[in-house]
Amino acid sequence: MITVTFNPKQINKKFLFELPERSQDVVIHRYGLDKDAKKNTLDAIGKKYGVTRERVRQIENYSLRNIKKSTIFNSEEVKAAFNELLKVIKSLGEIVAEDDLLNYLSKDKQTQNHFLLLLILGDYFVREKENFEFKNRWFVDKKLSKDVQTVLKRLHKEFDVNKLLPEKEVISLVTKSSKLKVKSEEDVRRWLSLSKVIDKNPFDEWGLAKSPDIKVKGIRSHAYLIVRQNGSPMHFKEVADMIKKRFNKEVHIATCHNELIKDERFVLVGRGLYALSEWGYAKGIVRDVIKDILKREGPLTKEEIIERVLKERYVKGNTVLVNLQNSTFFKKNSDGTYFLI
Repeated sequence: MITVTFNPKQINKKFLFELPERSQDVVIHRYGLDKDAKKNTLDAIGKKYGVTRERVRQIENYSLRNIKKSTIFNSEEVKAAFNELLKVIKSLGEIVAEDDLLNYLSKDKQTQNHFLLLLILGDYFVREKENFEFKNRWFVDKKLSKDVQTVLKRLHKEFDVNKLLPEKEVISLVTKSSKLKVKSEEDVRRWLSLSKVIDKNPFDEWGLAKSPDIKVKGIRSHAYLIVRQNGSPMHFKEVADMIKKRFNKEVHIATCHNELIKDERFVLVGRGLYALSEWGYAKGIVRDVIKDILKREGPLTKEEIIERVLKERYVKGNTVLVNLQNSTFFKKNSDGTYFLI
């Protein structure tokens, strides 16, 4: 892990000292360098000084040019600071989302804003603004940046709204690309975080960012992910407990139960036990399950029926036998097998 040894606020203070008072104020408020860390719009600053937004833009650009012409900008102190920032970006995969980079440099918003101004001033660093596919991003190697984005665009086409892939598989798809020389999986994770098209859920599964399995909202979606991740039926109390643990979301047990009952994706397979219908579980009570089995397979012995029912429902064998005694639906052959009336 590379850490910076300089204080960006001290360097920017020296930069601002080179500017006239109004220019200082414009830069401070445009980049959020004061204590409230608020970045002001060109219009807001223009109203303060009674000038147009275009005039504010001119003052801002003039100020940045003057800083870059100043003696302090070309000092060894500033060169060393830019070299440290260069090393940080290279250590983060050489192309990194702006928010990820700033969060790496500092957790304090005001300090982040000071780092951002240094990045904008530095000749080493290139910034691309966000578009419909990618977030704001910084890089130092234009070719690598282009290659990474090309690979990610190709990766985007691997997904539809219902498709989820484990992170290991997604990393493998990127790593296998002939365009990229991947140094580490961590670099790939940072490249993936550039995307606005795909994202991952709390279980490190990747899919389209708009998918309800990625943008998890509501108890039902939380419950679906919990049960699917578990891979086997769960009691609704356990589901509610896991939602709290994994998503830090308080859920009343009764509310969770009601939501599972209403959702077609879940099937009640035992007392309070829910499975997913996509696993092949049929809807209905034990009697309905027996009817489906006999309709599908024809006459079966009671042992065969019990065996098949217990694959779909968490009940006792006697429960199955009790249901078989219902002469409205089932009848016993002379050979001991049961058939559907």
